[in-house]
Amino acid sequence: MNIGKMFIIVGIIFLVIGLIWTIIGKLPGDISFKKGNVTFYFPIMTSIVVSIIISLVLFLLGRFR
Repeated sequence: MNIGKMFIIVGIIFLVIGLIWTIIGKLPGDISFKKGNVTFYFPIMTSIVVSIIISLVLFLLGRFR
């Protein structure tokens, strides 16, 4: 598999993830507090999902390299 096809596949994967993320908004497990006019948002699950996706992409890039 050449690098061009791999970038297209990775781009499509990111596009699908972005569309799902836009529809869902935030994942269960993300912490948010609102008190008065101050809002604190800590995306724990979002960070874990992004970390897994980046790890898989880097693993695939290393595998096919």
